[in-house]
Amino acid sequence: MTGENVVSIENLMVNLGGRTVLEDVNLEVKEGDFLGLIGPNGGGKTTLLKAVLGLIKPHRGRVLVFGMSPEAARKRVGYLPQKSLFDQKFPISALEVVMMGRRGKMGLFGRHSPEDRNSALAALSSVRMLEHADREIGALSGGQQQRIFVARALVSEPDLLLLDEPATGIDSSRQREFYELLRELNEKMTIIMVSHDISAVSTYVKKIACVNRKLYYHSSKELTAEDIEEAYECPVEMIAHGVPHRVLREHG
Repeated sequence: MTGENVVSIENLMVNLGGRTVLEDVNLEVKEGDFLGLIGPNGGGKTTLLKAVLGLIKPHRGRVLVFGMSPEAARKRVGYLPQKSLFDQKFPISALEVVMMGRRGKMGLFGRHSPEDRNSALAALSSVRMLEHADREIGALSGGQQQRIFVARALVSEPDLLLLDEPATGIDSSRQREFYELLRELNEKMTIIMVSHDISAVSTYVKKIACVNRKLYYHSSKELTAEDIEEAYECPVEMIAHGVPHRVLREHG
């Protein structure tokens, strides 16, 4: 990995429903980064991911992904949305779910090729779910389902992976294993992950940014107490050193 810019955001402003959701956001994400985005609910974290995907248009500013518009770069980006809603009783196998991520590469007649199937099996293997390829997804645990959805995001062989609260639905005892998996995937691709789990984020990511309309970021795992107090609009109870993480006092 060469450390080239994967995402470049300059003076980004996003307005939704007459409200400014993001304001004056500037961010550079380098090749090989694992960036954790933290911040309060409604602070604009998901909106920022969607701007990188080109799903939301800026009111002002510029977003480049691999030096291109987000739309032009989309085939190089994998995305796991915050909630993957599906009918738990629908009879679809884990392999079939993953192959849905190959739709952008389907042939002239809209049929999956042997290459699609092989790529899906490889994606399942990369998240250690190959043995469950033929199981109905509704029969899998929450953590196993999330791995399947990560595999679906990986099957297009992206260079950038965007994850919005990927640990949702995973039992706390299995979350460490899941984050370790993401750290392994980061050896092959750049990752931007939204999470509310500040301690977990600070343990596994390489850099942290805090988003609450504005972006607080120093291209490292360090955020100042002032950054976090301003972003969360509440006091910081403790700052723990060693493995950097912040513990915030609960909101009233």
